[in-house]
Amino acid sequence: MKRDLTVDDLVVAGIALAVGLLAAFLLRMLLRWLGRHADRTRWSGDDVMVDALRSVVPWSAFIGGAAVAAAALPLTKTVGHNVNQTLTVVLIGVSTLTVARVVGTLVRTVTQSRAAVAGSASIFVNIIRVVIVALGFLVVLQTLGVSIAPMLTALGVGGLAVALALQDTLANLFAGIHILASKTVQPGDYIRLSSGEEGYVEDINWRQTTVRNLSNNLVVIPNGELAKTNMTNFMRPEQQLTILVQAGVAYDSDLEHVEKVTIEVVAEVMTGITGAVPDHEPLVRFHTFGDSRIGFTVILGVGEFSDQFRIKHEFIKRLHKRYQAEGIRIPAPTRTVALQQGAVVIPQQRGAEVEPGEVSPVRLDRG
Repeated sequence: MKRDLTVDDLVVAGIALAVGLLAAFLLRMLLRWLGRHADRTRWSGDDVMVDALRSVVPWSAFIGGAAVAAAALPLTKTVGHNVNQTLTVVLIGVSTLTVARVVGTLVRTVTQSRAAVAGSASIFVNIIRVVIVALGFLVVLQTLGVSIAPMLTALGVGGLAVALALQDTLANLFAGIHILASKTVQPGDYIRLSSGEEGYVEDINWRQTTVRNLSNNLVVIPNGELAKTNMTNFMRPEQQLTILVQAGVAYDSDLEHVEKVTIEVVAEVMTGITGAVPDHEPLVRFHTFGDSRIGFTVILGVGEFSDQFRIKHEFIKRLHKRYQAEGIRIPAPTRTVALQQGAVVIPQQRGAEVEPGEVSPVRLDRG
């Protein structure tokens, strides 16, 4: 200590610390009030700004009060330096975590507002947060007087060994970045892999892609496997798609009448069922003279992949009911089997002498 500690020193230090705590409390309450008003506005930027200030400003007030209290005390040069360094490190740590959270929120907000960017892909947010925290850690070391140049050199040499040991992890990381950068797959898309997995993409993080199938189960796929496999994306380039429904009518049907009735049912389904495309042009195409019916294809428009099941369901029900009302028959496949009484004739086995052009049957008498 430079001099003896007095009661006045303790009083001044206590007042400074109390003022810092009170200022931190009042600023916290003020920012909370501003946060409630920011929630009512359309612009999301004020929410981010208030969120950033809500952490940094109260801590700055408290650290400022603590610094004044430390300056009021007769501390030695070494102790005073250590106290100031500690307060500086705390402020840098709080600022670093706040910046990482705010920037991550901004990135998430921007990506969610753009259809062509990964909406909820946490890989970008996580990478940005890790980079900011790492930079803050280096600033803290520099503040404490630790030289970071040898550390960066060691990290460069050790990074090669880490990269060799974590080949699969790094492959998944860069595969996820490649998938998002190429914009072939985004969260919210419905995809189907050549291996059979299909569903909605929930998230793409640094290691894996999470897919939620129609049974509401999660399928976890490594990014490296997703990048190598053949995949169908039912949401790109357009979310709307067409589906084909096969049908058939009897040979004695009036095909003009069948086409007219079917188009009317298609138009009714397109305008009356949720998930259908109202402006879709009804299409009926006859294509096959089958064994028992004339086959045709009905083309329906759906808003997205999962809507097709409900629309097919309603279309088949209404078409069946309408065909019954119109007297249009949908025949079932039939086969005619002829049985002869008496002997059964089978071809002659190999090795028997048969004249050219003749068929030598073998007769087996029944009974």
